[in-house]
Amino acid sequence: MFILKLFGWKIEDRPQEVDKCVVVMGPHTSNWDFIIGRLAFAYYGVNGHYLIKKELFFFPLGWFLKSIGGIPVDRKRKGKGKGESMTEVAVRHFKENDKMYMVFTPEGTRSYNPKWKKGFYYIALEAKVPILIGFMDYEKKIGGFHSMITPSGDVDKDIQHIKNILKNYKGKYPEKGID
Repeated sequence: MFILKLFGWKIEDRPQEVDKCVVVMGPHTSNWDFIIGRLAFAYYGVNGHYLIKKELFFFPLGWFLKSIGGIPVDRKRKGKGKGESMTEVAVRHFKENDKMYMVFTPEGTRSYNPKWKKGFYYIALEAKVPILIGFMDYEKKIGGFHSMITPSGDVDKDIQHIKNILKNYKGKYPEKGID
């Protein structure tokens, strides 16, 4: 893609085709990650989807968020009371769509966080979709998809495997990266 090349970025070839997957992107250390990631997804021809707190879906921002793949969720819900939990919303979207790439940054923040959120894993497990490991390396200015795994059910082992892959890449702010 021209814009990425203009800024010196190289996007690696797309991995094997898959219609549905959870994408885990890392390391996530900057708001620029989203912009570069969206451009890379456009290069791949992938329409990524993102769970975003429902409070941001007001006019005109809500229209824009939906147009870039935003899916409104009630983050306070956490499986209690009325309505769907975040996992239920995500799994429903997988069931309702023939193609779905749902993107997560498991650190849950742009700051250093050794304790990842595990929702992405449970969504992949319940939706019966693989996890595609995506990366961005600011030092080398490359991005792409590393590999794909099928959740084994051993959440800690699988997340450690993903961390072991992603710790080899440098975020925009390496001190906030994955250990």
